[in-house]
Amino acid sequence: MSAALSAAPRAAASDALAAARATETLALTLWAEAAGRPVRAIEALAALVANRARSAASNETARLRFAPGSAAGAAWPTLLGRACRAPFLFACWNPRHPRHAALGEAPEGDLALAVRRRIARRAAAGSLPDPTGGATHWHDADALPGWALGRVPSAEIGGLVFYRPDE
Repeated sequence: MSAALSAAPRAAASDALAAARATETLALTLWAEAAGRPVRAIEALAALVANRARSAASNETARLRFAPGSAAGAAWPTLLGRACRAPFLFACWNPRHPRHAALGEAPEGDLALAVRRRIARRAAAGSLPDPTGGATHWHDADALPGWALGRVPSAEIGGLVFYRPDE
C-alpha cells in the first residue's frame, strides 16, 4: 500500500476527532454562556460561532481574528472550538472568569448540557438555521458595550443582541 493511501484514513480520522472536539467545545461554551436562556437564543449563539468559523475558513484576516492559531485551509467545523476560545468572544474561556472552572466539571447526564450538545452537533453539521442574519458579534441585551454604539443589530433573540460584521 502506498504511503498516500495509508495516510488518507489517518487524516480523515484526525479531522473527525478535531471536529468532535470542536463540537464539544461549542457545547460547553453554550452550556456556560447561555444558562437559563431559551433554546432559540442558544441556537443563535451556536449560529454566531458557526458564522465566525465559516468566515475564518474562507478568509485569512478572519482566521487570524476569529480562529487564532488555526492552520490555513482548515475545514470550518474543525474551527468551531477555536472560534469559541477566540479572545473577547465568550468570557467563560477567560481563566479568571467565575464560569471557567465549571467547564472542566460539566456533569454527565446534565439535561441542559445534553440540549446544548444536540445544538452543537447541528451547528457542526451545517443543519442549524441562522436566525442572526450572519452575525459574528453579540452582547447581552442588559448591556451596551462601546463597540456596539451606533451599530444596527441584525437580531435580538432571548435577551441577546447580534450584529453582522462591518462591511
